[in-house]
Amino acid sequence: MVGILPSLSDDLAAAVASGDPGVVRVEARRRLPASGVVWSSDGMIVTTHHAVERDENILIGPAVGETVPATLIGRDPSTDLAVLHAQVSGLEPPTWSEPDSLQVGHLVLALGRPGRSTQATLGIASALGESWRTPMGGRVDRYIQSDVAMYPGFSGGPLIDAGGNAVGINTTALHRGITLTIPVSTIRTVVDALVAHGRIRRGYLGIGVQPARLSATLTEHLGQETGLLVVSVESDSPAERAGLLLGDTAITLEGQPLRYPDDLLALLSGDRIGDAVSVRIVRGGQVQEVKATIGERA
Repeated sequence: MVGILPSLSDDLAAAVASGDPGVVRVEARRRLPASGVVWSSDGMIVTTHHAVERDENILIGPAVGETVPATLIGRDPSTDLAVLHAQVSGLEPPTWSEPDSLQVGHLVLALGRPGRSTQATLGIASALGESWRTPMGGRVDRYIQSDVAMYPGFSGGPLIDAGGNAVGINTTALHRGITLTIPVSTIRTVVDALVAHGRIRRGYLGIGVQPARLSATLTEHLGQETGLLVVSVESDSPAERAGLLLGDTAITLEGQPLRYPDDLLALLSGDRIGDAVSVRIVRGGQVQEVKATIGERA
């Protein structure tokens, strides 16, 4: 045991040293700075949306060198991610790793740089799951929860495994009181979209819905127990132009079942904007079909 602890301690210190060059300080709010992660050597930085409270006068503190100005490329509140570009070159991104190698109970480290040097806290991967949708509708590819202590200024910093590889970016804003890690696959998707468009494009129909149980006859006929009751239709929206009415119950979109509001959100992806889609509805007890052209949410 005496020999194991010094060896483990040295390995953890080596993991922190491996991740250290990729962690930066982000000065984009009035209180304590937050942290960010180098995405590319030419100055692309990823941090959390909630840590960037202003769109201008943003500064980045890299691991080596002086503080430099940065511009906001774009932000996605639904996944709590923001992309910055710092006027500096030669930055060193961390080695990214998909979280598939993590298991519940594995040691992990949260890194942050709210000051001039990197800080670290130790914990374990406490929960791992499949993809999930945030309260604001963003899709996160994997559910990663850890019990690392998130000290002030740690948001936007990486979660690293025992080998020093970054598996994602830490945030406490997506689920109050719980430290969640946004995996690299989600980060990559959001970064690509923000660099290309400056924002995340999302599809839009213009209806408010809530789950509603279908009749026993319809359940047997359709093979699903619930649909989405239309409780509001926005004026001059794709839904109104398609002829959707209050009281309709949407049951499928392009053949995909609509049982819960998350099902509809998942199908209104940015790549479907402008597509004419088939929406099956129940109106007056009869199954009908309408065509709607998916718009873009402003």
